[in-house]
Amino acid sequence: MAVLSLPNWNISIGTGRPLVVIAGINVIEDLDLALLTARTLKEVTTELGLPFVFKASFDKANRSSINSYRGPGLEKGLEILGAVKAEFNLPICTDIHDADQAEAVAQVADIVQIPAFLCRQTDLVVAAAKATHAAGGLLHVKKGQFLAPWDCRNILDKIKEAVGVDMTILCERGVAFGYNNLVVDMLGIEDMQNLGAPVTMDATHAVQLPGANPKSNGASTGGRRSGVPILAKAAVAAGVDGVFLEFHPDPDRALCDGPSCLPLESARGLLKTLQAIHAVR
Repeated sequence: MAVLSLPNWNISIGTGRPLVVIAGINVIEDLDLALLTARTLKEVTTELGLPFVFKASFDKANRSSINSYRGPGLEKGLEILGAVKAEFNLPICTDIHDADQAEAVAQVADIVQIPAFLCRQTDLVVAAAKATHAAGGLLHVKKGQFLAPWDCRNILDKIKEAVGVDMTILCERGVAFGYNNLVVDMLGIEDMQNLGAPVTMDATHAVQLPGANPKSNGASTGGRRSGVPILAKAAVAAGVDGVFLEFHPDPDRALCDGPSCLPLESARGLLKTLQAIHAVR
């Protein structure tokens, strides 16, 4: 399996490397929340000696309802992410939804993320790969809820053909079986690693209940917050190379996907446990 690196940040992900933590908030609400979350997570990961990449989305384009909060948008969102990067000297991960965003996003984000529903959109994936490679970053591609793990070979091949090098981290986030639920098959982690890519586990989005939030009568996504630590621990035990987690100081007041994100105060305990499991494995 390949080992990929962000040399400017002294971070590597893959076999034999420390567990990488990609974590932050689901969507940017304002600068203060982004700074608070980044500060807290940097303190925790520094204390534990874990490689840390701060994640936040400037736009959540895949929403159940047209009235759902999406974020501040590209320009304002990148401004806030840039401020977090400068304040705490942290690498940044954020996702894009349109090929036209690739150049601007790659100038701020060290890891550019392709959302699960868009992982087979050739124009988007190729544009993101070229812009990110030119900027010295990596791609983080979420496996579509509709794909088998081994189907990710085509995604990896597409990206390598576009830029000539391996630069892709694959992300497990569950498979949709319908009826407002997702299921995670831990065997898929090894299947994707066998394709030659490091693999992360998005334990946050894997506990989503799409279109099943009783508070909005199905107009937004529900979630099983208590399941996040279970899936994260199981994935690390199964050999995953990194974890993707979303936190919020007050999840019940989060503007997006609150039922699936963890309280920020729980970060230290969970990450310490994941680190211990990783060390044993």
